[in-house]
Amino acid sequence: MSPEEMRKKAIDLFTRRFHCSQAVLAVGQEKIGRVDKAVIRAMGSFGGGVAGSGMVCGALTGGIALISTLYSRGDLDEKEDPRMWFLSHRFIKRFRELTESHGGVDCSDIARVDWKDHVAVKDFYTNPESRRKICIQLVGDAAFALGELLEEEEAKEKQAAQEGK
Repeated sequence: MSPEEMRKKAIDLFTRRFHCSQAVLAVGQEKIGRVDKAVIRAMGSFGGGVAGSGMVCGALTGGIALISTLYSRGDLDEKEDPRMWFLSHRFIKRFRELTESHGGVDCSDIARVDWKDHVAVKDFYTNPESRRKICIQLVGDAAFALGELLEEEEAKEKQAAQEGK
């Protein structure tokens, strides 16, 4: 799955009502061939900026979660790969660039919705002029950036393997 295909699929998932966190994670999982519905479910409450609090955007947390899937550990016997931190910071940097014009990486900066206000939430989802269009674009852009990051890392791994031969 190319970064552009990831963009399109993430937008599709988001517009069909996956949370931003789930959409970015799900396409990342598909790209790496490790789809885990339990993990996708676990990311649901990161939509709306961590449980609708307006804090850090779910598209960012979804991408970081995917990177952790690849490079963190699942138990204490495993060794954590330092690439987790390096790639996470690269993704954060790219996400900051994507959200700079909105004032920050928080959902409250981007969507500007009080997720506890049912009228505001309904407007977000039904009004074609709402900031949802910004979120749709950002989910796609975050998925694309994640895809590029994964492909860059894969290319480095292949090159290192060839040089090691």
